[in-house]
Amino acid sequence: MQFRLRFTLEAQATLALLEQNEPKKYRKVLKTLGLMETNLRHPSLNTHKYQSITGPNGEEVFEAYVESKTPAAFRVFWHYGPHKEVITILAITPHP
Repeated sequence: MQFRLRFTLEAQATLALLEQNEPKKYRKVLKTLGLMETNLRHPSLNTHKYQSITGPNGEEVFEAYVESKTPAAFRVFWHYGPHKEVITILAITPHP
C-alpha cells in the first residue's frame, strides 16, 4: 500500500536542521521516509507500536528505525491518519 506522508511542524523543523547540519543523517532519514511511503513492513524499518505516547487525538503511535546499533540512533515516530492512506510524522528524533 502506498502512503502519503504528512509532517508536524516539529518534524519539518528537524528535517530542515538535519539537512543543514547533518547531511549524512538527513539522507538516512529520507531513505527511511521513502520506505515508509511504499512498504511499512520493510525489515530495516523495524516498525512497531510505541506504548509510551499517543497521537494528539488518541491515535496509536508507531516507531520506525532510521539507524540501529548506533549511539543516539534516530527514530521516526508516526501514526496513521488523519485520512486513509496518510501517515502523520510526529517526530524525527534520537532514540530516547
